[in-house]
Amino acid sequence: MKAHIVYDSAFGNTKSVAEAVAGSLGDLDATPVAVSDFRPDDLAAGDLLVLGSPINGWRPTPKITQLLSTLGDGHLKGVKAAAFDTRVRMFIHGDAAKKMAHALRDSGADIISEPMPFYVQGSEGPLRPGEIEKAKLWGKSLLEALERP
Repeated sequence: MKAHIVYDSAFGNTKSVAEAVAGSLGDLDATPVAVSDFRPDDLAAGDLLVLGSPINGWRPTPKITQLLSTLGDGHLKGVKAAAFDTRVRMFIHGDAAKKMAHALRDSGADIISEPMPFYVQGSEGPLRPGEIEKAKLWGKSLLEALERP
């Protein structure tokens, strides 16, 4: 089993979360990779796919959206998946993680976690205090979900 932690990042915040998640997956072969460098053909049944995106116009970035469109038609059957986004804490905001999770499920993936938001300070960041620790805990919860029958 391999973990593919795929992200798009404008200011480095989403990349930092992806690195923290990958680092918390224990002995699992987990490497964060920018969406532009990801090859969907590397996915196999039983793998974990985690997608991360900043909120861009109330949704995932165009690069992540493009990737999701190529994964349609059951391409993710047998793949475990989860999604996260980075966002500014506001009363009203988009929810890229939820949109990504729906698209992953529609492509046949088994979603193993609720979509997870991580918060940045201002539009460019940095991440708010405690968010890297939260990412590590979330990564550990993904590992635990993979170990459940």
